[in-house]
Amino acid sequence: MKKLTLLPQLFRTAGQLTGMAAWQTGRLFQKAAASALESIQEVLRAEVKKGNAKLVADFLTDKALPAARALLLERMTARLLVRLGLRGALASNVIGWILPFVLEQMVKVGQRTGLFDKLRANPTVQDSLLRLEELKQTVWKRLVPDHGTGAQVLEDDDTEPPRQLPA
Repeated sequence: MKKLTLLPQLFRTAGQLTGMAAWQTGRLFQKAAASALESIQEVLRAEVKKGNAKLVADFLTDKALPAARALLLERMTARLLVRLGLRGALASNVIGWILPFVLEQMVKVGQRTGLFDKLRANPTVQDSLLRLEELKQTVWKRLVPDHGTGAQVLEDDDTEPPRQLPA
């Protein structure tokens, strides 16, 4: 009986056509996640600058009206479409999975850090923009952790100044 070798051949040619190995797709995810995060931030910053900080906090806590939620999601989707530069069904599929994923991570981080309470407590535009920037940085660290580098901050145990080389 003959073995079917169609699938390994198909995967090998797909990898050759795209010119990427499996480990290289992480960069594509990072690019898509960064684009989605920036698109979300642009829309939320614009709303805060208009004076709608409460709407932003309600949107992130899922308490916004359905019409407002749909409008914000539509704006985020449009900005992400422009950023990714994809067309057709591929763009719909990528946006359909990356945008909800990034929004979900934003909500989890915001609830864990208590950011939504801080947004409601400080109604100033500048403070709200700073909180959104904090949220963006924290979400990015959650989306793209820096595992495996082994980088650590070490305490300086050397008390004497470094010696200079003779000239």
